[in-house]
Amino acid sequence: MGVRRLADTQDDDFIIGPDPADPRLTRAVTGVTHEGREEEMRVVEERPLTIFLNAQEIVTAMTIGDHPEYLAVGYLGNQNMLLVDDEITGVDFDQELETVVVRTTRKTNYEEKLKKKTRTSGCAVGTVFGDVMEALEGVRLPEAPLRTSWLYALQKRINTAPSLYLEAGAIHGAVLCREDRPLIYMEDVGRHNAVDKIAGWMRMEGEPGADKIFYTTGRLTSEMVIKTALMGVPILASRSGFTAWGVEIARQVGLTLIGRMRGKRFVCLSGAERLVRDADPGAVAEEDPKNRRKGERA
Repeated sequence: MGVRRLADTQDDDFIIGPDPADPRLTRAVTGVTHEGREEEMRVVEERPLTIFLNAQEIVTAMTIGDHPEYLAVGYLGNQNMLLVDDEITGVDFDQELETVVVRTTRKTNYEEKLKKKTRTSGCAVGTVFGDVMEALEGVRLPEAPLRTSWLYALQKRINTAPSLYLEAGAIHGAVLCREDRPLIYMEDVGRHNAVDKIAGWMRMEGEPGADKIFYTTGRLTSEMVIKTALMGVPILASRSGFTAWGVEIARQVGLTLIGRMRGKRFVCLSGAERLVRDADPGAVAEEDPKNRRKGERA
């Protein structure tokens, strides 16, 4: 897909990052403020994208419309429909029809599976199909150390980077990182979409997860923990809070789980023994309020 690889980028570059100047992703809308003044603002676009696996229609997702191939591959993988050893023979996006078809050498039929699904707490109606938990059986993530200096550096870099959130709001972000360097930064109207895009990039580019950190602006729900574990990433960090089931699954698979990360503060509810406290919290600046995402709660 013509994407730069890790070796081709500088330390301060994203391999893929937000493009708030892309005219396809936002639209100018004029409204009236509480003072009665007309004001023009940018709002995020929402588009349907129908995902097929071979000849079968799987789901229609609402998305901002960027990186549809990565979204489709990541979604199918995170739903345990695209298996680890499946050979992908093609990923075809039709912009006019708003469809992506992922083709594999293995014949697939998920008619029964599609009848059995559980609605989750994800924005924009995320779904986890009935047997997706089976993919976690026997999963035990590597015991990767996590330096607190990496957390503080990542938080500053991600929160100050140009983004659709800073341009228009109403959007979630997900970032794949290695040590103190963010690599892939995806945004979407649903946090699960942003995660699936990163999962799809990892699958299509052959990028391993064992040495990575996953950062999200969304809540640490069971869905987020499951998807991170399926990507093989041993560390998940968020600005937001936790759900009990998310914590339970993280402990089950050995995922280091960091939440409520703001400025110098964070809470670790799984994997605290893997933290390396090499940074003085007193030397970390408080977060600039303009970088706080609307609607977030500690």
